[in-house]
Amino acid sequence: MANKRAFEIAFVGLKPGIHEFNYEVDDKFFVEKGNPDFANCHANIKLVLDKKSSFMLLKFEIGGKADVTCDRCGSPLAMDIWDEFNMLIKLVENPDEMNEQEEDPDVYYISKTESHVDISSWIYEFVLLSFPLQKSCSEDQVGGPQCNKEVLEKLKLMEAKKEETNANQLWKGLEKFKKEKKMKKSQ
Repeated sequence: MANKRAFEIAFVGLKPGIHEFNYEVDDKFFVEKGNPDFANCHANIKLVLDKKSSFMLLKFEIGGKADVTCDRCGSPLAMDIWDEFNMLIKLVENPDEMNEQEEDPDVYYISKTESHVDISSWIYEFVLLSFPLQKSCSEDQVGGPQCNKEVLEKLKLMEAKKEETNANQLWKGLEKFKKEKKMKKSQ
């Protein structure tokens, strides 16, 4: 982990005002942090740090590409990633206590005696959050050459069976209702 310090910002030496940092991360960065569900990731992170006397505003702009697996058909899918995230870092006397009490995940406390802030875990988290929850081909690409036709056919069969089952359940309820109605008439 010789690259560990690459994500540390020595903010003490920075003058108050806006400072810009750029980072590039790839698969190696994500494998070291945890097992991601994507491959061939190339993410660019632009960080704008606005330093004030007792706090810092950080704005992360995430962009890039990665290969994921389509949730619908299971085929590989190239996906663009993009998002923006903001963090507020406050310099306080008791950061551990303040971080435990803080409910807003976009606010983080560090000690007034600190000189560096490590942003690697935020980069990891923000890149992961830049992926959509459902990773699938766009509607106009479904059934295209990259889709797994076998899986799509099985999905269609499953949907047809589900509709048939739902229809049968509906009729069972109606039959039960008819029987109850006949029993009431005969009494």
